[in-house]
Amino acid sequence: MVEAGKITVLLVEDHHVCRMGIKLLLEQAADIVVLGEATNGEEAVSMAGQMSPDIILMDLGLPGMDGLKATQLIREQASPQSRIVMLTSHTSEDDVFAALSAGAQGYCTKDTDGARLRAAIDVVHNGGVWLDPLVASRVLKALPEMSKMATAPAGNVKGRLSHNSEELSEREIEVLKLVVEGLSNAEIAERLILSPETIKSHLRRIMGKLAVSDRTQAAVKALRSGIV
Repeated sequence: MVEAGKITVLLVEDHHVCRMGIKLLLEQAADIVVLGEATNGEEAVSMAGQMSPDIILMDLGLPGMDGLKATQLIREQASPQSRIVMLTSHTSEDDVFAALSAGAQGYCTKDTDGARLRAAIDVVHNGGVWLDPLVASRVLKALPEMSKMATAPAGNVKGRLSHNSEELSEREIEVLKLVVEGLSNAEIAERLILSPETIKSHLRRIMGKLAVSDRTQAAVKALRSGIV
Protein backbone atom coordinates (compact mmCIF):
# COMPACT_ATOMS: atom_id res chain seq x y z
CA MET A 1 0.00 0.00 0.00
CA VAL A 2 1.51 3.31 -1.14
CA GLU A 3 1.31 6.21 1.31
CA ALA A 4 -0.95 9.12 0.44
CA GLY A 5 0.87 11.98 -1.25
CA LYS A 6 3.46 9.78 -2.92
CA ILE A 7 4.01 9.95 -6.68
CA THR A 8 4.04 6.42 -8.09
CA VAL A 9 6.28 5.72 -11.09
CA LEU A 10 6.64 2.89 -13.60
CA LEU A 11 10.08 2.90 -15.23
CA VAL A 12 10.28 1.56 -18.80
CA GLU A 13 13.85 1.14 -20.08
CA ASP A 14 15.51 -1.85 -21.80
CA HIS A 15 19.14 -1.01 -20.92
CA HIS A 16 19.90 -2.38 -17.46
CA VAL A 17 22.60 0.12 -16.44
CA CYS A 18 20.53 3.09 -17.58
CA ARG A 19 17.44 1.75 -15.84
CA MET A 20 19.30 1.21 -12.57
CA GLY A 21 20.75 4.71 -12.72
CA ILE A 22 17.35 6.32 -13.24
CA LYS A 23 15.84 4.20 -10.47
CA LEU A 24 18.55 5.21 -7.99
CA LEU A 25 17.99 8.85 -8.93
CA LEU A 26 14.23 8.59 -8.39
CA GLU A 27 14.60 6.77 -5.09
CA GLN A 28 16.51 9.73 -3.65
CA ALA A 29 13.19 11.62 -3.56
CA ALA A 30 11.19 10.89 -0.44
CA ASP A 31 7.85 11.40 -2.19
CA ILE A 32 8.47 9.16 -5.23
CA VAL A 33 7.82 5.41 -5.23
CA VAL A 34 9.04 3.24 -8.13
CA LEU A 35 6.29 0.63 -8.45
CA GLY A 36 7.98 -1.45 -11.11
CA GLU A 37 10.35 -1.72 -14.05
CA ALA A 38 9.55 -2.85 -17.59
CA THR A 39 12.09 -3.68 -20.29
CA ASN A 40 9.85 -3.60 -23.39
CA GLY A 41 6.57 -2.17 -24.63
CA GLU A 42 4.49 -5.25 -23.97
CA GLU A 43 5.60 -5.36 -20.33
CA ALA A 44 4.95 -1.63 -20.00
CA VAL A 45 1.34 -1.96 -21.17
CA SER A 46 0.68 -4.97 -18.94
CA MET A 47 2.27 -3.45 -15.84
CA ALA A 48 0.57 -0.10 -16.38
CA GLY A 49 -2.78 -1.86 -16.46
CA GLN A 50 -2.00 -3.72 -13.23
CA MET A 51 -0.41 -0.87 -11.28
CA SER A 52 -2.05 2.33 -12.59
CA PRO A 53 1.02 4.47 -11.78
CA ASP A 54 0.80 8.25 -11.60
CA ILE A 55 3.79 8.67 -13.92
CA ILE A 56 5.35 6.39 -16.53
CA LEU A 57 8.91 7.16 -17.64
CA MET A 58 8.98 5.66 -21.13
CA ASP A 59 11.95 4.96 -23.39
CA LEU A 60 11.24 5.52 -27.08
CA GLY A 61 13.46 2.86 -28.67
CA LEU A 62 12.27 -0.34 -26.98
CA PRO A 63 12.67 -3.86 -28.43
CA GLY A 64 9.52 -5.34 -29.94
CA MET A 65 6.71 -2.89 -29.29
CA ASP A 66 8.30 0.56 -29.23
CA GLY A 67 7.60 3.34 -26.77
CA LEU A 68 5.19 5.16 -29.10
CA LYS A 69 2.87 2.18 -29.49
CA ALA A 70 3.10 1.35 -25.79
CA THR A 71 2.23 4.95 -24.92
CA GLN A 72 -0.79 4.90 -27.22
CA LEU A 73 -2.10 1.62 -25.78
CA ILE A 74 -1.59 2.77 -22.20
CA ARG A 75 -3.34 6.09 -22.74
CA GLU A 76 -6.23 4.56 -24.70
CA GLN A 77 -6.76 1.28 -22.84
CA ALA A 78 -4.43 0.04 -20.11
CA SER A 79 -4.20 3.05 -17.77
CA PRO A 80 -5.67 6.27 -19.24
CA GLN A 81 -5.19 8.17 -15.98
CA SER A 82 -1.41 7.59 -15.97
CA ARG A 83 0.67 10.43 -17.35
CA ILE A 84 3.65 9.59 -19.54
CA VAL A 85 7.05 11.26 -19.79
CA MET A 86 9.29 10.12 -22.62
CA LEU A 87 12.88 9.70 -21.42
CA THR A 88 14.96 9.10 -24.52
CA SER A 89 18.07 9.93 -26.51
CA HIS A 90 15.99 10.83 -29.58
CA THR A 91 15.78 14.61 -30.02
CA SER A 92 14.28 15.33 -33.46
CA GLU A 93 11.06 17.33 -33.69
CA ASP A 94 9.47 14.40 -35.55
CA ASP A 95 10.08 12.14 -32.55
CA VAL A 96 8.72 14.77 -30.17
CA PHE A 97 5.52 15.35 -32.15
CA ALA A 98 5.04 11.59 -32.57
CA ALA A 99 5.36 11.10 -28.80
CA LEU A 100 2.93 13.93 -28.02
CA SER A 101 0.48 12.64 -30.61
CA ALA A 102 0.67 9.18 -29.05
CA GLY A 103 -0.40 10.68 -25.73
CA ALA A 104 2.81 11.57 -23.88
CA GLN A 105 2.70 14.73 -21.75
CA GLY A 106 6.44 15.14 -21.30
CA TYR A 107 9.65 14.70 -23.28
CA CYS A 108 13.05 14.50 -21.59
CA THR A 109 16.45 13.57 -22.95
CA LYS A 110 18.53 10.98 -21.13
CA ASP A 111 21.33 13.44 -20.44
CA THR A 112 19.00 15.59 -18.32
CA ASP A 113 20.06 16.16 -14.73
CA GLY A 114 18.17 15.01 -11.66
CA ALA A 115 16.66 18.40 -10.90
CA ARG A 116 15.25 18.77 -14.40
CA LEU A 117 13.87 15.24 -14.44
CA ARG A 118 12.17 15.93 -11.12
CA ALA A 119 10.75 19.17 -12.51
CA ALA A 120 9.37 17.28 -15.51
CA ILE A 121 7.70 14.72 -13.26
CA ASP A 122 6.15 17.44 -11.08
CA VAL A 123 4.85 19.49 -14.04
CA VAL A 124 3.34 16.48 -15.80
CA HIS A 125 1.93 15.06 -12.56
CA ASN A 126 0.17 18.40 -11.98
CA GLY A 127 -1.45 18.33 -15.42
CA GLY A 128 1.12 20.30 -17.43
CA VAL A 129 3.25 19.54 -20.48
CA TRP A 130 7.05 19.39 -20.25
CA LEU A 131 9.63 19.71 -23.02
CA ASP A 132 13.36 19.67 -22.40
CA PRO A 133 15.02 22.92 -23.53
CA LEU A 134 17.15 20.87 -25.94
CA VAL A 135 14.12 19.90 -27.98
CA ALA A 136 11.86 22.87 -27.23
CA SER A 137 13.68 25.24 -29.59
CA ARG A 138 13.50 22.70 -32.43
CA VAL A 139 9.81 22.16 -31.82
CA LEU A 140 9.13 25.90 -31.82
CA LYS A 141 10.87 26.25 -35.19
CA ALA A 142 8.75 23.41 -36.59
CA LEU A 143 5.42 24.75 -35.31
CA PRO A 144 4.77 27.22 -38.17
CA GLU A 145 5.03 24.39 -40.70
CA MET A 146 2.82 22.17 -38.55
CA SER A 147 0.19 24.89 -38.37
CA LYS A 148 0.16 25.19 -42.17
CA MET A 149 -0.63 21.48 -42.34
CA ALA A 150 -3.73 21.86 -40.16
CA THR A 151 -6.84 21.10 -42.21
CA ALA A 152 -9.58 22.69 -40.07
CA PRO A 153 -10.96 26.01 -41.34
CA ALA A 154 -10.34 28.97 -39.07
CA GLY A 155 -14.07 29.39 -38.59
CA ASN A 156 -14.29 26.05 -36.79
CA VAL A 157 -11.84 26.95 -34.05
CA LYS A 158 -14.43 28.23 -31.60
CA GLY A 159 -16.50 25.07 -31.87
CA ARG A 160 -13.47 22.83 -31.35
CA LEU A 161 -12.67 24.74 -28.19
CA SER A 162 -15.88 23.68 -26.51
CA HIS A 163 -14.31 20.36 -25.45
CA ASN A 164 -10.65 21.26 -25.13
CA SER A 165 -10.31 24.67 -23.55
CA GLU A 166 -13.51 26.70 -23.37
CA GLU A 167 -11.86 29.12 -20.93
CA LEU A 168 -9.71 30.77 -23.60
CA SER A 169 -11.10 34.06 -24.84
CA GLU A 170 -11.24 34.98 -28.53
CA ARG A 171 -8.29 37.33 -28.04
CA GLU A 172 -6.28 34.63 -26.29
CA ILE A 173 -6.97 32.23 -29.15
CA GLU A 174 -5.83 34.93 -31.56
CA VAL A 175 -2.56 35.40 -29.62
CA LEU A 176 -2.03 31.64 -29.36
CA LYS A 177 -2.44 31.18 -33.11
CA LEU A 178 0.30 33.75 -33.71
CA VAL A 179 2.56 31.98 -31.20
CA VAL A 180 2.06 28.77 -33.20
CA GLU A 181 3.04 30.67 -36.33
CA GLY A 182 6.35 31.46 -34.65
CA LEU A 183 5.91 35.19 -34.05
CA SER A 184 7.71 36.89 -31.18
CA ASN A 185 5.88 38.96 -28.55
CA ALA A 186 6.87 42.15 -30.33
CA GLU A 187 5.63 40.85 -33.68
CA ILE A 188 2.34 39.70 -32.15
CA ALA A 189 1.91 43.12 -30.53
CA GLU A 190 2.49 44.85 -33.87
CA ARG A 191 0.12 42.49 -35.69
CA LEU A 192 -2.69 42.99 -33.18
CA ILE A 193 -1.95 46.67 -32.54
CA LEU A 194 -1.40 46.06 -28.83
CA SER A 195 1.46 46.79 -26.45
CA PRO A 196 4.11 44.09 -25.76
CA GLU A 197 3.08 44.18 -22.09
CA THR A 198 -0.50 43.36 -23.04
CA ILE A 199 0.73 40.40 -25.09
CA LYS A 200 2.78 39.19 -22.11
CA SER A 201 -0.34 39.39 -19.94
CA HIS A 202 -2.33 37.38 -22.48
CA LEU A 203 0.43 34.75 -22.64
CA ARG A 204 0.54 34.44 -18.86
CA ARG A 205 -3.21 33.81 -18.79
CA ILE A 206 -2.99 31.37 -21.70
CA MET A 207 -0.21 29.36 -20.04
CA GLY A 208 -2.15 29.30 -16.79
CA LYS A 209 -5.32 28.03 -18.45
CA LEU A 210 -3.43 25.40 -20.46
CA ALA A 211 -1.35 24.34 -17.41
CA VAL A 212 1.99 24.80 -19.18
CA SER A 213 5.13 26.66 -18.18
CA ASP A 214 6.26 28.35 -21.41
CA ARG A 215 5.09 29.49 -24.85
CA THR A 216 6.55 26.47 -26.65
CA GLN A 217 4.56 24.07 -24.49
CA ALA A 218 1.46 26.22 -25.00
CA ALA A 219 1.90 26.00 -28.78
CA VAL A 220 2.42 22.25 -28.68
CA LYS A 221 -0.64 21.72 -26.48
CA ALA A 222 -2.70 23.97 -28.76
CA LEU A 223 -1.81 21.84 -31.78
CA ARG A 224 -2.29 18.55 -29.93
CA SER A 225 -5.74 19.44 -28.61
CA GLY A 226 -7.02 21.11 -31.78
CA ILE A 227 -7.27 24.61 -30.32
CA VAL A 228 -5.50 25.96 -33.42
